[in-house]
Amino acid sequence: MDPEDFQAFVRSRGAHLYHTACLLTGGDTHLAEDLVQEALGRMCMKWDQRRRIDNPSGYAQTVLVNVFISQRRKKSASELPTERVADTAAPRQDMELRVTLLGALARLAELDRAVLVLRYWEDRSVEETAAVLKLRAGTVRARSSRALARVREILGADFTEFVES
Repeated sequence: MDPEDFQAFVRSRGAHLYHTACLLTGGDTHLAEDLVQEALGRMCMKWDQRRRIDNPSGYAQTVLVNVFISQRRKKSASELPTERVADTAAPRQDMELRVTLLGALARLAELDRAVLVLRYWEDRSVEETAAVLKLRAGTVRARSSRALARVREILGADFTEFVES
């Protein structure tokens, strides 16, 4: 394994993986860091085999989502989500929108959240999303539709305020 090559990959894709992980975790930055670390650890183990991987960046995203889903399945029943995020938000310009959307995402089921993040944040096709999540394309379409409807329901009046501004 060429450590410098892997480090260059991490420098080029790490921030994007972290942003995706933040969306998957509903804004839990600490859990997002753990997810990225776990995903990159798994990538490092397979780095010598990357020539067989057509798209290392896409593979890293897939590993990240799979780690997220796997960890959510293993999560202890004693852990309870909180109503607010303890960390402070970044730039003030769209902070209110970000916090509101992260709160809405956090209230979705993990699989619905993963579908929305892959489809709309990662801008993946229905087929790509289905392949990553090991679902049928029709299931991805149905979950996308229901999850978006749920986000609109959660946002309520706030939704039209953000759309119009």
